[in-house]
This record gives sequence, C-alpha cells and structure tokens, in this order.
Amino acid sequence: MGPKTTKAYEVIRARIASGEYAPGAKIPSERKLEEDEELGIRRTALRQVLVRLVSEGALEVYGRSSYRVPGAVSVKTPEGLEPWRIHGKRDLYDNRWVNLQVWDVEPPGVERFEHHVVKLHHVAVTAVLDDRDRVLMMWRYRFVPQQWGWSSRVASWTKGRTRADTALREVVEETGWRPKSVEHIVTYQPMVGMVDSPHEIFVGHGAEQLVRHRPRRGRPHRVGTAVRHPRLMARGSYGSGTLVGLLHILASRGKPGLQSRAK
Repeated sequence: MGPKTTKAYEVIRARIASGEYAPGAKIPSERKLEEDEELGIRRTALRQVLVRLVSEGALEVYGRSSYRVPGAVSVKTPEGLEPWRIHGKRDLYDNRWVNLQVWDVEPPGVERFEHHVVKLHHVAVTAVLDDRDRVLMMWRYRFVPQQWGWSSRVASWTKGRTRADTALREVVEETGWRPKSVEHIVTYQPMVGMVDSPHEIFVGHGAEQLVRHRPRRGRPHRVGTAVRHPRLMARGSYGSGTLVGLLHILASRGKPGLQSRAK
C-alpha cells in the first residue's frame, strides 16, 4: 500500500482499538469514510484498506459494501486441555499434487499410534457477484464423486502472488468475467481430521464480462437461472468451498436465498 492507504489503514485500525468503532457496531459507510478528511483517501484505495482489515479479522462484511467490527466472543475457550504430541513424521508418497505422510502421534491419555495425513495445495475459492448481485456459477463434472454440480472458481495457490491476486487472476482466466473488487472472507480446513488443505474463500463484487475474452477451458460460465440456493445446498449440488462463499453472501444479505438468472 502507498502512504495514503497506509495512513488510512492505521487510522481505522486505531479507531477500532480505541473503541471508537465499537465491537458489533457498523462503521461509517464508504461514502462517509471517503469524505473523512483525516483519512484523505478515494473510494478505490479505501476498498483496498477495508479488504485488508477484513482479511486480518479486524472488520467483517455486513451487507453490500457495509462493514462492522466483530462482536465480542461470547463462548469462553476451555482451559486445561493439552494438544496431541507428535513424535515423528515420514513420507509414504509425494509428488507435485499430493503428499501422503504417516505421523507418530500421542493424544493425551491415549497410547501412541500412527495416523495418516494428506497434504494438498493451498486453495483459493471465489464466489463472484455481478453488478446486479447475481451469482456467477459454473456447471461442472467432478469425476471423483462422479456427479455434476455447481461451483465457484477454484484455484491452486500460485507462489509469489498475493491471495487476492490469485483469486482475481483465476476468475478472469477461467470465466471471462472480471470483478471490480475481491475481498477475503475466511480461511478454513475442509477435512481437518486427516487432510491439510487450507481453503481461502473470497467474494468478488461487481463482475463484468470481458466482451472479447474466451475462457481457457470449457464453455463460458453463465449466471445461473431462477435458483434458490438453499434448495441446491440441500441436494448436495455444491462443493464445500462454494458452500462457504454462498453462505457468507446469504448471511450478509439477511435473506433466505439469492436468485440468479441465465442469460
């Protein structure tokens, strides 16, 4: 970030730390922040600051282009628990896509045993909205479960790129749509008991179709048709990363379902 965005970031951070922006409360709108003389920043640069604060957990998205300070945690962390002890690790199989290991582990009060661990790529998943709040999805065949389903754009991590850069690049290359902004929502592990594969979930806003762009693979992806997403969730039509992105969008809108329309 440049000097102006760095200053705006530090000012907003200080307001959160001091309680001026209280836990659980919405912060001023983007328009009001843009008019804030102490920040001295334009809308595009301001959104970069807000996206960074969201990625750090200092802010959370609340509705379209609205943000709030996360509320205080109401559940106390249990005390007196011990982590598992790891006595050793060894590789069983390793290539550029997957690493299978055996770990010698000892849970508290339990005898040591060997546990299989699978390490996969760091993954970026992006749920993309156009300028009419419709969700851009793609209909794909997944050969492992041998079924068709709707999905958001999924990309393996690219070394040397930021998380947002990876997400944006893959959306453009694979769909032919370019979001005006991309924000990080959450990082989670989909199969934390055995598989290590951090998933970075993003939401892209205000996507526009690039007229002369042709996606790298497959047919151009379309904005789906008259679908209430919770019904498709119940049918198992989405992968876990797509589900997390859609649930965030639904929760931030405060609506039971989002509609989308085919072109």
